[in-house]
Amino acid sequence: MGQEITRTHFSAADLRQFSGKLAEETAALQSFAQAGGFSDARYVAGFELEAWLLDHAGRPNPVNEAYLRALNDPLVVPELSRFNVELNAPPVEMGAGVLAAMEESLLTTWDNCQQVAHGMDTVLAMIGILPTIRDADLCLANMSAMKRFDVLNAQVLQQRDGAPIRIDIEGVDQLHLSRRDVMLEAATTSFQLHLQVPFEQAAHYYNATLISCAPLLAAAVNSPLLFGQRLWQETRVPVFEQAVELGGYAGLAEPTLRRVTFGRGYVANSPLELFEENLEHYPVLLPMPQEETSTRYPHLRLHNGAIWRWVRPLIGFDDAGQAHMRLEQRVLPSGPTVLDMMANAALYFGLVHALARQPVAAETDLPFSDARANFYAAARHGLQAELTWLDGRRYSARDFVLEIGLPLARQGLRDFGLPDAEVEHYLGVVEARVRSGQTGSAWQLQRLAQVGGDVHRMMDDYLVNQRSGSPVHEWSV
Repeated sequence: MGQEITRTHFSAADLRQFSGKLAEETAALQSFAQAGGFSDARYVAGFELEAWLLDHAGRPNPVNEAYLRALNDPLVVPELSRFNVELNAPPVEMGAGVLAAMEESLLTTWDNCQQVAHGMDTVLAMIGILPTIRDADLCLANMSAMKRFDVLNAQVLQQRDGAPIRIDIEGVDQLHLSRRDVMLEAATTSFQLHLQVPFEQAAHYYNATLISCAPLLAAAVNSPLLFGQRLWQETRVPVFEQAVELGGYAGLAEPTLRRVTFGRGYVANSPLELFEENLEHYPVLLPMPQEETSTRYPHLRLHNGAIWRWVRPLIGFDDAGQAHMRLEQRVLPSGPTVLDMMANAALYFGLVHALARQPVAAETDLPFSDARANFYAAARHGLQAELTWLDGRRYSARDFVLEIGLPLARQGLRDFGLPDAEVEHYLGVVEARVRSGQTGSAWQLQRLAQVGGDVHRMMDDYLVNQRSGSPVHEWSV
């Protein structure tokens, strides 16, 4: 959810000042790029993992403040709710051993987190949506103790003129709710991948990342349930989009623009176009004046952090202060295991690298409307989705991943310098999962049916399998 702020009340003057600084920094960033300021040509990978704190009844345990004090690890930070935390890792340059290094880093942090949790009679879990969560758990009393979250909630409701947030999702079952806060967003947790890319190639990588969303998500779905209802294969997608449903400025912005969005098109020249879109079409939700030097674009970055594109461009800085561009791939759910998530990372990094380096830009052969439709089809139907590809043909997601996605990913990872053994170790997990059809969502639904709809028993079995470390396609039903 981003950086903390120090105040919760803002005046009209604060908003004017922030908006002025935002406009200045947006223009300055364009000038910086045109002057060749983005000189870092490396490819660097990273991730963020959102996880759940549970009690031994499998319910959300809202203790993250005491938990984080006990853990005392700067790589683990609060999330929106008191029963979620976020695990981070140092970035790793792409090359031989990168996936193994990321896996080792996450396993080390996860094991330490789990040990501290056990000392508090708590369990750490990774799953896109917790099947045992209740509507009553998603209350403002369970919002994390950060001013940022209070302000975001208040500002979203203010921008909606007090209108309640409506949740309407239809799958096998149906869910219709009305809420007066944004806490339903806390029902969704993700595994977000970062890829720093050379600025001159960033447009192709951004567009390729959009194109990759559908096959990547179809192979990785892990969120089929909410409040006992069987909804989409990746219910996180409609829940997150509707939980902070908010458009742009009334009368000034396109009404179709939303705060959580797949976007309205490919970028033409660079992802900096999206920062211009941020300025022109999205109201400021966090008008907190920033003291950091304008050369680090603090107002631009804070504003960007309150716009949740499924693929989000980020401006970052290395230890020497050198600016870089990286892309945040936000579509993947948390879980089912560390190995499953690293396999998903392998699929993304390889696929996007191969697509971005095609002789003919991939985005020229796939209309944006098809990339967007593919994404929502994958979220609804998982491996049973039908996807349109660059050749104009339609494939089942399963066939696409096996016949086109995995070969491209293998090529991309090898071009990054990964040895065949590392490539096959991780992509082999994806291949076995897709051939079996047993994604995290498929396992949850099958197991739920076998235990007569008992979400607590199903979740207990899920956690036992997760602790084993075996990838989800090997779990017995």
